Amino acid sequence: MAPVAVSLAEAYASPDIAWPRLVYDADELVGFVMGAFDPDPPVEFFRCGIWRLNIAAGHQGKGYGRFAVEAVLAEGRHRGFDRAAVLWIPGATGPEGFYLRMGFQPTGEVFEGEVVGTLPLH
Repeated sequence: MAPVAVSLAEAYASPDIAWPRLVYDADELVGFVMGAFDPDPPVEFFRCGIWRLNIAAGHQGKGYGRFAVEAVLAEGRHRGFDRAAVLWIPGATGPEGFYLRMGFQPTGEVFEGEVVGTLPLH
């Protein structure tokens, strides 16, 4: 997983595509999410989805990740996309269970060692 600083550099390099957002609980920063919205990407599943999701270790399991993912999905719907994608590294310690509980389903594709999952936005 890339550090937030790398994600912000990517967002700066792709301002028309990247959608970086900090996740706060009152005045406390608890996470970071970066969505991506590109109507004409070189890889189809990069049209709409989650590029990064980082929730601080002490704040995981409290609904902040769900909140952040729902924000990206809502923005995708607002922009007229019909599905969202996310990629994850397979394994018991990774985010696969979280994304499956959110409704993402593996497509059967693997991109650079990561499982591709998608979720309809309708």
